Amino acid sequence: MRTTNCVPECRPTCISPPRRLVSAQTTMPGAMIECERLTRRFGTFTAVDHVSFSVAKGSIFGFLGPNGSGKSTVIRMLCGILEPTEGTARIGGRDVVRDGEAVKDLIGYMSQKFSLYDELTVKENLIFSGKLYGLPERELRRRRDELIGITHLEPYLDRRAALLSGGWRQRLAMACALMHKPTVLFLDEPTAGIDPVARRELWDLLFEFAGQGMTLFVTTHYMDEAERCSHVGYIYMAKLIVCGEPDELKHLPEVSPAGTRRLDVTCDHLTTALQATRQLKGVQSATVFGQSMHLLVDDAVTRADIDQKLHGVGIQSAEIHEIGPSLEDVFVALTAKYGNGNQQERAA
Repeated sequence: MRTTNCVPECRPTCISPPRRLVSAQTTMPGAMIECERLTRRFGTFTAVDHVSFSVAKGSIFGFLGPNGSGKSTVIRMLCGILEPTEGTARIGGRDVVRDGEAVKDLIGYMSQKFSLYDELTVKENLIFSGKLYGLPERELRRRRDELIGITHLEPYLDRRAALLSGGWRQRLAMACALMHKPTVLFLDEPTAGIDPVARRELWDLLFEFAGQGMTLFVTTHYMDEAERCSHVGYIYMAKLIVCGEPDELKHLPEVSPAGTRRLDVTCDHLTTALQATRQLKGVQSATVFGQSMHLLVDDAVTRADIDQKLHGVGIQSAEIHEIGPSLEDVFVALTAKYGNGNQQERAA
């Protein structure tokens, strides 16, 4: 894999020792979102610490990190809701501070919590949003009807927003954020609290928008959603740890060390099996993943070694096969490696 200091669209970005990513380049041809050393402090607390990256037009950029890591603060700065303490951010080449009014015309924002009007109907919320953006009456009606068709909101037009299910509320929020035809859409955990079917349908819409050239910036806690993004960035304790394409990040040396492999082990009595395999020499990590275990083991560890260990605790049968790393493995490995240093810095 090519390894250079770089930034998303995210061109493959690597970790710079000793502790965290350093982005040497923050611009690229065709970049729609650009951040350079973006920082936000609240008194003595640093919520976002010198974050740099770029996102190309028409891509889906997944922004991941634990609660309180700075994801929402980054979005609020990019949308002009919060002013950076240091650094710069540009949307479509326009500075979010100096050209704030122009930037607002370029972006749509869908917040974590439903932020529309519960007492208004679906149709009334759409009309109200269009008027907030100053759309002429004819354009407002045309755009309203277009988005109703795209989001399939027709059966609920006269229903109050308060009476919609979580998935339909999110569709309405997305439609309202798109009334003025933004070129960039920010979505802050758009699928939190909605069922799997609604999540999948919402992502189908996102892929459709990206295919039309819209740039999407999505924060999420769901690893399966991150896998669908063209590029992902991981922020931890206010610092951007890594950015890149999902498949490239899975092959970082921190995630897939030389001389190791990952195994999926399916067997009965997972708790007992987990405790046993963790005691086996050459097993670097062992975690439960659904109905099986995922192991990171030295190449010297054989199937016979694992079977013997399991037989010793009364487990007679196990299915074992080799697997590649997941994005969850990526972020667990990077958090373990770089987290302690960040915690020590904050405590200092």
